[in-house]
Amino acid sequence: MEKTVEIVILAMIAAFLGLRLYSVLGRRAEREEQPRLEPKGEAPARPARPELAERGAVQVPPRVIVPGVTPAIERGIREIAAADRQFDMLAFLEGAKGAYRIILEAFWKGDREALAPLTDPHVHAAFADAIDAREAAGERLENRLVRIEDAVIVAASYQAPLARVTVRFTADIAAVTRNAEGQVVAGSLHDAVEARDIWTFVRDTRAQTPDWQLEETDEG
Repeated sequence: MEKTVEIVILAMIAAFLGLRLYSVLGRRAEREEQPRLEPKGEAPARPARPELAERGAVQVPPRVIVPGVTPAIERGIREIAAADRQFDMLAFLEGAKGAYRIILEAFWKGDREALAPLTDPHVHAAFADAIDAREAAGERLENRLVRIEDAVIVAASYQAPLARVTVRFTADIAAVTRNAEGQVVAGSLHDAVEARDIWTFVRDTRAQTPDWQLEETDEG
């Protein structure tokens, strides 16, 4: 009799644990089986205006690529996309943020070779002159890009064969300048300062590579 009661109790416990296990795994399976939402496709393009084709002008895709931009910027982006079918606005912005970080870090380190492929000759010469002056003064930078808060396109244009896009970067930078003796003469690594830079990138759309170069810098 005692064995029978014990078997019944064990069976009840097993059933209870089985229900608990099903309640967890079953719900997890239900969540995992839900289809993932794919990114929405681009809105279908409207037919290009025939008069533009007759005049031999660049046929600009009429779709809105970036919501919220001004008409002038939107048109510039559309003209670039028409001339360069590989151009993707979001991918460009991600690449621009990466270039911003790489160029700043190369400049801070005084790495002229790393700057060369990312900047046009004029900008590279300006950076090299600043590095030369810093080294002549016996100073070195210990700057750190803490984060890029924002990157916004503020201008875009296409003048065959060159595409130009201007981006305003907002970033937090911790900056320190040391003299030849290693003493801090300016800045602090503990206090990040907000920096606003406006950089213009250029690309020859005839080039086989998708590389853009920094053509102009300004403070924002």
